[in-house]
Amino acid sequence: MAERQEERRGSAQAPSGVGLTTEEAAERRARDGANVLPRARRPSAVRRILGELTHFFAVLLWGAAVLSLVAGLPELSIAIVGVIVLNAIFAAAQQARADRAADRLKDLLPARVSVRRDGRRQVVEAADVVVGDALLLESGDRVPADAETLATNRLLVDSSMLTGESVAGGVVEGETLFAGTFVVEGEATAVVTATGARTRLAGIARLTTTSAKPDTPLTRGLRGVVRLTAGIAIGLGLLFLVVSLIVGNPIQAAFVFAIGVTVALVPEGLLPTVTLSLAWGSERMAKRNILVRHLEAVETLGSTTFICTDKTGTLTQNLMNVVEAWTPAGSVVLDGPGYGPEAALSWSGPDAPGPVRSLALAAERCSTGYAELVDGRWRAHGDPMEAALDAFARRMGVDTDADRRDEEHELRFPFDPRLRRMAVVRSDEIVVKGAPDTVLPLCGDDPAAHAALDALTARGLRVIAVASAARGARTPRTLEECEPGLRLLGLAALEDPPRDDVVEALAACRDAGVRVAMITGDHPTTARAIADEVGLRSPDSPVLTGDELPADDQHLAAVLDHDGAVVARVSPEDKLRIARALRSRGHVVAMTGDGVNDAPALHEADIGVAMGRSGTDVAREAADLVLLDDAFSSIVAGIEHGRATYVNIRRFLTYHLTDNVAELTPFVVWALSGGQFPLALGVLQIIALDLGTDTLSAVALGAEPPAKHLLKGPPVGGRLMNATVLRRAFGVLGPLEAALSLLAFVVSMAALGWRPGGPFPTGDELLAASGAAYITVVIAQAANAFACRSATKWPGALGWFGNRLLVGAVLIGTAFSLVLLWVPPIADVLGQANPPLAGWAVAIAAFPTLLAVDALDKRLRSRRGAPPHANAVHSAR
Repeated sequence: MAERQEERRGSAQAPSGVGLTTEEAAERRARDGANVLPRARRPSAVRRILGELTHFFAVLLWGAAVLSLVAGLPELSIAIVGVIVLNAIFAAAQQARADRAADRLKDLLPARVSVRRDGRRQVVEAADVVVGDALLLESGDRVPADAETLATNRLLVDSSMLTGESVAGGVVEGETLFAGTFVVEGEATAVVTATGARTRLAGIARLTTTSAKPDTPLTRGLRGVVRLTAGIAIGLGLLFLVVSLIVGNPIQAAFVFAIGVTVALVPEGLLPTVTLSLAWGSERMAKRNILVRHLEAVETLGSTTFICTDKTGTLTQNLMNVVEAWTPAGSVVLDGPGYGPEAALSWSGPDAPGPVRSLALAAERCSTGYAELVDGRWRAHGDPMEAALDAFARRMGVDTDADRRDEEHELRFPFDPRLRRMAVVRSDEIVVKGAPDTVLPLCGDDPAAHAALDALTARGLRVIAVASAARGARTPRTLEECEPGLRLLGLAALEDPPRDDVVEALAACRDAGVRVAMITGDHPTTARAIADEVGLRSPDSPVLTGDELPADDQHLAAVLDHDGAVVARVSPEDKLRIARALRSRGHVVAMTGDGVNDAPALHEADIGVAMGRSGTDVAREAADLVLLDDAFSSIVAGIEHGRATYVNIRRFLTYHLTDNVAELTPFVVWALSGGQFPLALGVLQIIALDLGTDTLSAVALGAEPPAKHLLKGPPVGGRLMNATVLRRAFGVLGPLEAALSLLAFVVSMAALGWRPGGPFPTGDELLAASGAAYITVVIAQAANAFACRSATKWPGALGWFGNRLLVGAVLIGTAFSLVLLWVPPIADVLGQANPPLAGWAVAIAAFPTLLAVDALDKRLRSRRGAPPHANAVHSAR
């Protein structure tokens, strides 16, 4: 296949005297600096960790640690500091994977380039290129800086990473080449006009780093939870300080007591649990071909209300195939898979084969991409559309390998994105290929051709028009000079079939209350047909082109805020406007993209989704998620996992709050008794419950698999502490757990000789009663962990081993708590001892009691009628 890329080259020599001397280049290098893209100033690892150590919740915990130390509780202070540091290290490690788009842009620039200096060709480092240098570019070169072309010969440049245009375009003398673009064909001499930070590529990098990423729904929700719990903890601490003084405690003892209450109510394990839950979600998404770059994107995707998706490769397979060809003399229908040379042909009449073959040969001659046989399989080399045209010619009996070896075309005018066509000048003819609406007017606007075009595009086919003219004695110098005398050869219709799972995925979005718009660069009729075929559009959904979009963003948002909207012939700049407009209407927007110029739109959207197969590095680095298979259905799978993560956070939030009620109640009873009733639980016991037992089970709840009906109904966002969480934690499970704990405390005191009205036990008896209260909370929390798997179903209906991580976490947490209870030195520090048998009886009975009450509550609530989608939001199955 190597010989097929050989072409006779012309010359692209610049005028003599162009270029710099070595001395001039050195002076400009010293003045302007190196030709490197500026790197975004990102915090170092130390600064990242410091940031995690000083945010609001961390400062709250630092205050708790200091107060614990002041109160004479060094063990508690050390434990809290350990929580702060571990969470900071883990969170900083995850942030290290954050957006580095500007840093990766440097990979788009070449290491070494050819320039003319001192009147001769030299190879220099790309970083040493300066303004005024004469670049000598050839096929395969990456452009190192912005430059104005002085001389070109058949220059074809791939600018898709900047413009979003998938077809390489021609560049003539006087036009500008941009840093990072790629020379596909031909050669040129160009003088550098901008380097480094002054290039267009650097400007795009600044767009992705200067604007702040919007806060995610999870960030806002956690901020509210943290501030609320902090306010409650501080408020109750002050309240108990006053109560303690009123009951006659010395001010120092009252202050220590208030500190203990405040610290006990601070949920030390909340943020590490959230982070680990997001990490679980990230791992699950990876199994569905979704690479998560920012952990919070896991939940944000679940809150998505609007998806702006590309068409090619996302909704479709990006496997182009010519399925029909029309000529004025007749047509043919082709039925053959892939890019191979075999296909079944259905002719419209006996006069069709000759003209169709001429059409196929001309289309192949206007293409640089081709089909090749690799390891026994035909694959596209280069542009898939041009490979399909090459396969079309083979199916018509054309020996395309021989034609490429023998071609002697004198000139090639590559695809011009403005004119949307290209041309090849051979020894005896001129061949033009391009969009039908630009080629047909040059051929006399045959009504039959327009009728055929309408019929083909209405079926969702991508149509290419091909025309030719006798060359004669003239040699065109521009693409426009190829226009006179053109005769239409025909139309080639290509099919890019939809992905097999896209119809089901779009239906799932509709069920989930997520609107979808197609944003594509294709012809509006083709885009409409594909949208209709896959079920994206509804009859009243708008179909617009990029130039028809309203200038006012509010008007734009109102026009596009419909399920099934289609925007064709769109530019990457349009995508940025669309993302901003939809977000202004309160939507959580997911935007797909693959080019460098898509990076600002990916950054602007709440969720930037880049293509893993077809996307550029910059798009992938600017995005929050990368689709490893480019499939739309993967986005839908990500939404499901994102919703599951949000629900899981509510699950372990309910679990944490239930425990807090049980931990706070002994202090309330003590205060209401005027200090006469002894504290059932001490501060260190509460910290042991929070960190030693609850955290493992909470993390396991964060790994609960998605519910079967999570995609039925709107996003499950909103307040993390919603009515269901508050009712279950503060109205049912929390009070029950507190009552069982106090019952175990009182029963144990009675078993040890205490009688109502008599003096309360002290010493070892009080430690044993406190141990009973402690182990009752532990066992009740074990039951609570299973109960929190669903707000509508009891654990037996879900399967006790449906979450094996939770089973392990409960067993480990319980074993750890027994060690704290039964090992005397540790128990002495915590202020507890092994309870009597009566206390153990109450503690063990706490497990079935809590599950029974929880099941009864769920049954009664279901009879009263749960709110819509309650099962989808809160159940695990």
